[in-house]
Amino acid sequence: MNDYRIASIPGDGIGVDVTVEARKVLDAAAAKHGFSLAWNEFDWSCERYTKAGAMMPDDGVDQLAAFDGIFLGAVGFPGVPDHVSLWGLLIPLRRAFQQYVNLRPVRLLPGTTSVLAGRSAEELEMVIVRENSEGEYSAIGGRHNTGRPDEFVLQESVFTRVGVERIIRYAFELARTRSGRVTSATKSNGLIHSMPFWDEIFAEVAAGYPDVRAEQCHVDALAARMVQAPERLDVVVGSNLFGDILSDLAAAVTGGLGMAPSGNINPSGEYPSMFEAVHGSAPDIAGQGIANPVAQILAGAMMLEHLGETVAAQAIRTAVDEVLTAGTELTPDLGGTATTTRLGTAVTKALH
Repeated sequence: MNDYRIASIPGDGIGVDVTVEARKVLDAAAAKHGFSLAWNEFDWSCERYTKAGAMMPDDGVDQLAAFDGIFLGAVGFPGVPDHVSLWGLLIPLRRAFQQYVNLRPVRLLPGTTSVLAGRSAEELEMVIVRENSEGEYSAIGGRHNTGRPDEFVLQESVFTRVGVERIIRYAFELARTRSGRVTSATKSNGLIHSMPFWDEIFAEVAAGYPDVRAEQCHVDALAARMVQAPERLDVVVGSNLFGDILSDLAAAVTGGLGMAPSGNINPSGEYPSMFEAVHGSAPDIAGQGIANPVAQILAGAMMLEHLGETVAAQAIRTAVDEVLTAGTELTPDLGGTATTTRLGTAVTKALH
């Protein structure tokens, strides 16, 4: 029997609420499919920041390095600036563990509706491959002449050949397992250095995949296409910033952020990968028992698939589909009256 050590970081707000239910589902899947999950919980959060002055301890990366996976709830709370919570926890872990792929699959789940009228589930299913370690999310730059009329800031982007090539290649390899289509998000008509560089490497990689249909599209036009013709998209690859924005838009048109999981992937397996819901911590509804746990549950399914437990991962997805199709245990955001616990329990029961 395979035994996996998982670091659980519930974080803030509803991250705590939905992680409890997701872990319940994952434990049930493990028991049924013949493996075990050993959980170690860490209180790294904005609450910790207010007490200790840091989101996680100085040796946080070292503490997590030996785990098989990291299961993150959500971080963010009023009083702690978003850049503090992001750069204090998520980005250091992503970069220390070389989780250069941010994988965000989105699909219109049963029992849910899209803001796009008349679109079927077959038309609303795609995956965003976001570069997760460099690009526009850089600490290079600074603020100058603070408080003066001539105040200005510099924010630098970092695009390396290694970083750009490996994320694009990952997208092409993924496309081979799907429809065989890759669309690259660019803005080379406005960003004179970074995006032409990105486009050149995209073309170089595409030449090695004659079986995959490759297309590049300016990110603004791509956003419009995601709304007007989503059926034309399958695998979308983009830089850190473009991938972040497009993945939230894709989630919005396929039922909302409360249904969308994501994975911060280290493809080599040398370091642990980290899995989380796309949604934030929603502190305004935290602890009320009404948060939707589906995204966190599906993030858990992604984690199991990454660990090689593909049958259990698919069983979780099927159970989620069954519960949403039945429609009797839906949280308020889905038009129901069920609590977070009731929806999580329903998915757990559906596994059996």
